[in-house]
Amino acid sequence: MSTRSRMGRATLVAAAAVFAACSPTFNWREVPVGDAGVIALLPCKPERATRDLPLGTESIPVEMAGCKAGGAIFAVAHARAQSAEQAELWLRAWHAATRSQLGDVPVVESPVVLARAASSPAPARLDTGGNDPAAGAAATHVLWFAHRRLDGGASVYQATVSGVPSSTDAVGTFFEGFHIP
Repeated sequence: MSTRSRMGRATLVAAAAVFAACSPTFNWREVPVGDAGVIALLPCKPERATRDLPLGTESIPVEMAGCKAGGAIFAVAHARAQSAEQAELWLRAWHAATRSQLGDVPVVESPVVLARAASSPAPARLDTGGNDPAAGAAATHVLWFAHRRLDGGASVYQATVSGVPSSTDAVGTFFEGFHIP
């Protein structure tokens, strides 16, 4: 290998190291969620999926966007309800399903004030402090809210952070980063 080739390769390796060092762990970006104009702030480029979620006696299609950054998974799920009453039932069922998945892990639940979110069903938050992989418990933070659509229906959302992010303000940035029209 020529000296010039070695220098070129060394330069490329050095440049790659510099760019990697400049790459932030949390690269916050605005991501549209659903079709009602709600924007989420996610710390990385999300992957998207749609799946059916059993809620009570129904199975509903849920759109999801999520990614992993700084040691935690950040995700937003969205479903489109036909009415405020249906949204209320779905969020209650979603909340109950999440609680049952957590088992005996201690949780703290609290009401939330979220600008422009529907007041009924009221926004709510759930937090666990657990992060014991041996016990199968990871820290979990969940935010539920609804948004009334112009057509009379409501969109329901569940935002989740699973794990302990390497930045102490990441959960707050994620939950406070929702823009609701």
